[in-house]
Amino acid sequence: MQLLETIKCKDGRLYNLEYHQARFDVARMKYFPNAPKLKLEELILIPETCKEGLFRCRVVYAEQVEKIEFLPHQYRSIDSIRLIVDNNIEYGSKYTDREQLQHLFELRGDCDDILIVQNNCITDSFTANPIFFDGQKWWTPDTPLLPGTQRARLLAENKISVCRITVNDLNNYQKIGLINALQNMDDMPVLPIERIRNNPSFNQNG
Repeated sequence: MQLLETIKCKDGRLYNLEYHQARFDVARMKYFPNAPKLKLEELILIPETCKEGLFRCRVVYAEQVEKIEFLPHQYRSIDSIRLIVDNNIEYGSKYTDREQLQHLFELRGDCDDILIVQNNCITDSFTANPIFFDGQKWWTPDTPLLPGTQRARLLAENKISVCRITVNDLNNYQKIGLINALQNMDDMPVLPIERIRNNPSFNQNG
């Protein structure tokens, strides 16, 4: 089993490193309880060629860190999202194996992204935690498949709040944003709630 941390590197700076370190520690304690402690800031060396611009720093690890690479990053354009039901998917740690998520993403049809529904509750998109604006505040579901580092930071800073959000609740919100390690509230895609489309087979269990 391989796990992954994807860290934003912009103009030579690593973002939200304390939150990545916390998730890294929890995952290694869960799967490799006897492994020695490791500090990401001591392991990650930013190449000179990656000190200008936006990059994804991918840390692949198991008991030890196995690979660190820097990949140029461009934001995807997202104009529509399709609800996809899967009551059985599990993604409680950030694995390198995203086969289940990739399968669901391929069901998006003519939409740009998906919003995974589990037991009628909103969870995550393909690569992000969703947040919803009700006209006054931003809210994020209390049922994520994988609680992200950006989500953790925004909750700690009281910039978003958490609550149960079901499919039936979506009309209570005006818009949806998608946050992840590379996308904060300033550069996340934001769509009107009407751009979330039902799957034709929505009433069937995934």
